[in-house]
Amino acid sequence: MQIAVPKEIKNHEYRVALTPTGARELVGRGHTVTVQAGAGEGAGFADAAYEAAGVRLEADVAKVWGGAELILKVKEPQPEEVARLKAGQTLFTYLHLAAEESLTRGLMESGATSIAYETITDRQGGLPLLAPMSTVAGRMAIQAGAHSLEKAQGGSGVLLPGVPGVAPARVAVIGGGVVGENAARMALGLGAEVTVLDKSIPRLETLDDRYQGRMKTLFSTADAIDEAVRECDLIVGAVLIPGAAAPKLITREMLAEMKPGSVLVDVAIDQGGCFETSRATTHTDPTYIVDGIVHYCVANMPGAVARTSTQALTNATLPFVIALAGKGWQQALADDPHFAAGLNVHAGQVTYQAVAEAFGLEYVDPAGLLG
Repeated sequence: MQIAVPKEIKNHEYRVALTPTGARELVGRGHTVTVQAGAGEGAGFADAAYEAAGVRLEADVAKVWGGAELILKVKEPQPEEVARLKAGQTLFTYLHLAAEESLTRGLMESGATSIAYETITDRQGGLPLLAPMSTVAGRMAIQAGAHSLEKAQGGSGVLLPGVPGVAPARVAVIGGGVVGENAARMALGLGAEVTVLDKSIPRLETLDDRYQGRMKTLFSTADAIDEAVRECDLIVGAVLIPGAAAPKLITREMLAEMKPGSVLVDVAIDQGGCFETSRATTHTDPTYIVDGIVHYCVANMPGAVARTSTQALTNATLPFVIALAGKGWQQALADDPHFAAGLNVHAGQVTYQAVAEAFGLEYVDPAGLLG
């Protein structure tokens, strides 16, 4: 199969969809891998490393996209990239379509087959291709939040761990999944007072047991969120409904109850955000202030630690890429119902129910497309 890896063009996105090690695995199976020249430089992978893996380097972006059967990316395609897609091509990347109607319609118009990393499932009900980036984003959320609490950044001037004789910051993490646990773990390690809110009692029991009660666990209710809003210095939004828009858990009116200079970090921003006042930001200009509250809503947080993120992503995606390249998308998805959950758009049809519902579009059951 002809596989292409274009350079990411989203603001400050330094990741690349495939490491040289991953490329070597594909080339060794007889596939042709074309990587856009310079695509790996931001993650510390030089063109020479790809050449040594048997990759064909191409400087012309039009040729990278035009000659591909399977296109591997990290972030959702930008408008100029959507314009390059065509029927018969398969795109494999993070899409987060439930928050992007224009992108959804653009992919439909392209006629291409679009498979989303973030909706592929596993036997345990997890999201194996979202998990590595969720781990990175959860850990980064506390770094970003701690920095945003500094007075020069508009924050309240609170040091996360405090010092002897001065209380540590209070951190609330809404959502106890992969993002939430990693955020709580980091905050706990830095010495903050941490509370995790979740609607799953079994998940709260797991966290309580795993951390031996060192972090508080609360069943997530409106009252519990209200309390967190009033008392906490840093709140991390880590709520995920797979493939669907995130629920708005903190309204603008609630900001008035927060301590001035408190910080909201919205890791769910790719899915529209879980705070009413959230809007996507970039690493160039990561924060903004609404009613005295600092918002950090960078939509590609893991891009800032591109080398670690790229390696973790390739580790997770490579088995699926090998299946796509070796069998073609129809057979690969037919053989694995968990992989089939990743199919979001095909030949102008929306094949993921939450996306169709988000925009009032007709839903087509992917089972009928897999033969």
